[in-house]
Amino acid sequence: MSKRTTQRTFHASEEDVDKKWYVVDAENLVLGRLAANVARILRGKHKPIFSPHMDNGDFVIVINAGKVRLTGKREEQKSYFSYSGYPGGSKTRLFKDMIKSNPQFVIEHAVRGMLPHNRLGRRMIKKLKVYGEHAHPHEAQQPEELKFDI
Repeated sequence: MSKRTTQRTFHASEEDVDKKWYVVDAENLVLGRLAANVARILRGKHKPIFSPHMDNGDFVIVINAGKVRLTGKREEQKSYFSYSGYPGGSKTRLFKDMIKSNPQFVIEHAVRGMLPHNRLGRRMIKKLKVYGEHAHPHEAQQPEELKFDI
């Protein structure tokens, strides 16, 4: 009889993870497709050492957030709902108003919904930096330009 050898499952540790910085230009990109790809990078699913229980993703800088688009009639119809918990405390804001006043919220809200809804997801969303204009203060990190095939 031959001795049976088993393979061990690799689990990444904090030392194994190399965090990079990427910059994404959101101009003329569809919001949902952009958010799905950014969430994949933040989560670390693009790496061969992906572990679902760890934060092994990279940092993502999104610029030109105010120039993101939606398809169809969603630009006029999409709304964001919030409720304070008090009677009469509900607010509904339209996408076309939000993209003018607070374009960072639109992308952060879309990406946050695609990350895990627990401690790990709250840790991952902190690696997302969104800016409405083309300029960003993260040049010292030497971010790489990232293009999506969408």
